[in-house]
Amino acid sequence: MPAPPAPPIVNLTDIRKVHRLGNVTVEALAGVTLTIREDAFLAVTGPSGSGKSTLLNIIGCLDAPTSGVAEICGVVPALMSDNARTDFRSREIGFVFQSYSLVPTLSAVQNVEMGLPRGERDRRERALTALEEVSLADQARRRPSEMSGGQQQRVAIARALVKRPSLVLADEPTANLDSHSAELVLDVMMEMRSRFGTSFVFSTHDPRLVERMDQIVNLRDGKIISQEGHVS
Repeated sequence: MPAPPAPPIVNLTDIRKVHRLGNVTVEALAGVTLTIREDAFLAVTGPSGSGKSTLLNIIGCLDAPTSGVAEICGVVPALMSDNARTDFRSREIGFVFQSYSLVPTLSAVQNVEMGLPRGERDRRERALTALEEVSLADQARRRPSEMSGGQQQRVAIARALVKRPSLVLADEPTANLDSHSAELVLDVMMEMRSRFGTSFVFSTHDPRLVERMDQIVNLRDGKIISQEGHVS
């Protein structure tokens, strides 16, 4: 008898997000319903102002919807206390940013250690292992200014993955990289997905990244206008 399908990593139902700026109301998301399976490699695309960043913020438990239900990794973060939600986010979700967001005065391995809770056992060993997984073991002692953009982004990926999250959200991770570096970064992410079953959700304008995805969601004016791949 076949095993039942795994529950989705993300399940969004009629998500709306409204920003009020004085007397002006802006609807950033207008009824988004989306299910993302485990082991996803999904890109959210759309023009600036389409709602991509807002959607990632809600999936990443950095913001709450005005209405609708967002279920992430089997729980509804909006029903949690602030402390519980913060703990959940730090445990289950990793983040990769366009600007790398590395601490310039710290070495690569020290930056990766920041992805682990203070007091965690074997922080240095785990950080070194994460750097080895992204082929940067030889750069462990270098500071960001001594590394290329592609190397810095791989350090950021190692920092996101060192705690073995269920889900990684990547906001324009290849925007500042040349084609060769972008390919290396994507190869690393695909390898991590294959090895650990990590789900990846990207926000991007980059066609180099989109063509490597197996799932694509297109947003415009806060609404999903099309979907491709294994998305429901």
